[in-house]
Amino acid sequence: MLAGVVAHEFDALVARALAEDVGAGDVTTAATVAPQRRALAVITQKAPGVLYGLTVATAVFRATDPEVLVRVTGVEGVWREGGPVLELSGLAAGLLTAERTALNFLAQLSGVATLTARCARAVGDSQARILDTRKTVPGLRALQKQAVLAGGGVNHRAGLYDAILIKENHAAMAGGVGAAVRMAHAHAPQLAIEVECGTLAEVREALAAAAELALGDDFRILLDNMTVAELRDAVAEVAGRVALEASGGFTLETIGEVAHTGVDFISVGALTHSAPALDLSLLLEPLS
Repeated sequence: MLAGVVAHEFDALVARALAEDVGAGDVTTAATVAPQRRALAVITQKAPGVLYGLTVATAVFRATDPEVLVRVTGVEGVWREGGPVLELSGLAAGLLTAERTALNFLAQLSGVATLTARCARAVGDSQARILDTRKTVPGLRALQKQAVLAGGGVNHRAGLYDAILIKENHAAMAGGVGAAVRMAHAHAPQLAIEVECGTLAEVREALAAAAELALGDDFRILLDNMTVAELRDAVAEVAGRVALEASGGFTLETIGEVAHTGVDFISVGALTHSAPALDLSLLLEPLS
């Protein structure tokens, strides 16, 4: 089972996805395929990238044919130029009914892993690591975050419950960056705290609060929408006292320069909210 996905939640996710597509029944398959007809299905990766999602894709096929035989022919978590991914033999009707739902999961998750890998390559020899965000497809967060890991990225917090991230709106309501940090630590001293700063003045305010509270490694500053020059200034100001994360709509063309400013992390919402699907196809061959 995938880390971060409880078994019953995983099964429910697959069931919901199939119900959305199949509804009252796959009428095309029912009309054209004999119930006991068997077939071999081959899923092929048709573009370079990183595979992820074989477990959930297999679960979809098992949901429509519990006795389907599966042979994995593609490796997850490594860059591949293409080629066979999965071979499945079983009832043709089950394979056809599961096809689109399985490919949707596999293509979307592999797309996340692939974009993450491209970003990880783009930071080159810098110390920066690629972070995901909460900008995920509803219901797919755990799987998408696993795909980020497969692509060489790092997971940020899982949700609103496991770490504190003070954004500009929180700081505005609290009375400023420093006040928000102090209030957050008082409310949940056991949780890591990150605070968003848009100016050097806010960075200094955040550093002062962190020093006062002796937050240490459990504190991070998010440098939001800063230029490359501003990021360099912030890195110099902080001088390694706390970890720094850069955020702000970076692209594959700009992320390398950002990485070499000296920040520790670069968060990229596009990893999960707009990664292009990896091109995959399924072909069926009758067996009997």
